[in-house]
Amino acid sequence: MTALGPRLAAAGLRTPRYDGHHLGLVLPAVADSLGAGRGPEDTAARAALALEPRERAVVVLVDGLGRGNLAELAGHAPFLRSLLAADTAGLVTGFPTTTASALGLFGTGHPGGRTGLVGYAARNPATGGLGNFVRWEGTPPPHEWQREPSLLGGLVDRGVRVTSVGLSRFAGSGLTSAVFAGATYVPVDRLGDRVDATLAALRTPGLVYQYWGELDKVGHRLGWRSAEWGAALETLDAELALLARSLPRGTNLVVTADHGMVDVDLARRVDVAQQPALAADVALLGGEPRAVHVYLRDGVDPVRAAARWSEALAEHAVVATRDEAVDDGWFGDVRTHVLPAVGDLVVVAKDRATVVDSATATSGLLAMVGVHGSLTPLELEVPFLRVAT
Repeated sequence: MTALGPRLAAAGLRTPRYDGHHLGLVLPAVADSLGAGRGPEDTAARAALALEPRERAVVVLVDGLGRGNLAELAGHAPFLRSLLAADTAGLVTGFPTTTASALGLFGTGHPGGRTGLVGYAARNPATGGLGNFVRWEGTPPPHEWQREPSLLGGLVDRGVRVTSVGLSRFAGSGLTSAVFAGATYVPVDRLGDRVDATLAALRTPGLVYQYWGELDKVGHRLGWRSAEWGAALETLDAELALLARSLPRGTNLVVTADHGMVDVDLARRVDVAQQPALAADVALLGGEPRAVHVYLRDGVDPVRAAARWSEALAEHAVVATRDEAVDDGWFGDVRTHVLPAVGDLVVVAKDRATVVDSATATSGLLAMVGVHGSLTPLELEVPFLRVAT
């Protein structure tokens, strides 16, 4: 354990360990179950996740469905609840617990230190400005920045038919190109058409990947404890139950998620714009409200800045220097070209706290009720639910 370990533990946080059961094992395990693994590591992943050999597979990734979120509101999801007891995988996502970083881990098997997807938004070393990895704006071209091979593309190269079912606006997007290159993309915008599109693709043996984003959107807007989030979970559950009933024989169905979610406590929101001690010496803020990259002005000592931020945020967050966060393994092995994208300071929020900058944040971000990014169990732990026909 590094010096950060006790500070994280005292705050109810923990570092994801990429040598354990993490989201990046899912596709290697599925590949091996299809007889198309790359070797002993994929076989070990399949054994760890207890997947049986099959000629077809469906992997559904639900944005924002943490294991703790699902367990607490499982009454809204009888089908998924029926699978929870068998979920002993102990799967965690990567850091930050946010979609871009998690999809990088899921799609390549590697955390943000290798994919470069170190948050929702991070500094572009080429320009010094902020790049957004979800919209892929202000960033280098996808394959210049994210240099790890796509696991789906690797399956295609090994002769597996791979189909990705998702919204039409994600077809050919920067993030899709960065982590899911090689799959045949099937755009489906109507909710009720996803099961049909998946079953159509399963007429031929292979893998179908399906992304489900509605739950996260409702959570951001209204919170995961809202009635609307429960209703969205009910819809998801009904569609997945229909899919499971309709699968051809010889199919593995896997349901997982990119991260969980917490509902904010506005009394614990820290606004950097209103805190001169925090705003001093800051050139740029990146990340998100529960996992902030702080980029300092040239010449500022990060150790002294971290001490100042730690004092100001003692009740709300753990503050690490870049070196501390990297040494503690938050981003896994960090490539040379990725290192400048990591903040000079990295701030992870405790409990239900957030750190924002009202001078630059959008009204939509400031209005969010459900948020994620930090290292609480609710954000870090994701389900691994499976059905075999």
